[in-house]
Amino acid sequence: MQISETISLEPLADHHAEPAFELIDNNRTHLKTWLTWVDFMQSADNFRSFIKGAQQRAADNQEASFMILHARKVAGRIGLYYLDHQNKTGAIGYWLGEEFQGKGLVTEACKEIIGHGFTALGLNRIEIKCATGNHKSQGIPERLGFTREGILRQAEQVNGRFHDLYLYSLLKEEWVK
Repeated sequence: MQISETISLEPLADHHAEPAFELIDNNRTHLKTWLTWVDFMQSADNFRSFIKGAQQRAADNQEASFMILHARKVAGRIGLYYLDHQNKTGAIGYWLGEEFQGKGLVTEACKEIIGHGFTALGLNRIEIKCATGNHKSQGIPERLGFTREGILRQAEQVNGRFHDLYLYSLLKEEWVK
């Protein structure tokens, strides 16, 4: 999916393993602040295994996962997860390497993912959860017109500490294309 001249999304594929691992490895401190899985990524093979799992979940219609590319370089990852086709819901998750922040990549990628969710996947509700202390991540759903519904208390454990999460949602009827 070509979003702009410099931003694109590619479905997760084996050729992403090496550059994604390198990005993670170079951004461990940055990513570990809010993400639980960073310590489990110790090699490109670990990311390759993750890709295989993501591809199987995509084949099972449980998620749609993409690498975010900036100027053809792997910059992060985004996807629609926890797809519930009965209730027509899904949740967006994303991360970026620190050097790619502040360029609008996640905001633009989210717009594309939201469109994909509401049109191709037929969703009615899309959620984003982010830690109450993660102000940069909160800016994404707020810029995109999501409603902050409340706080999920101590809903995620990162680095041995429980974090409260804001729950944001966007309904198909609220979506501005």
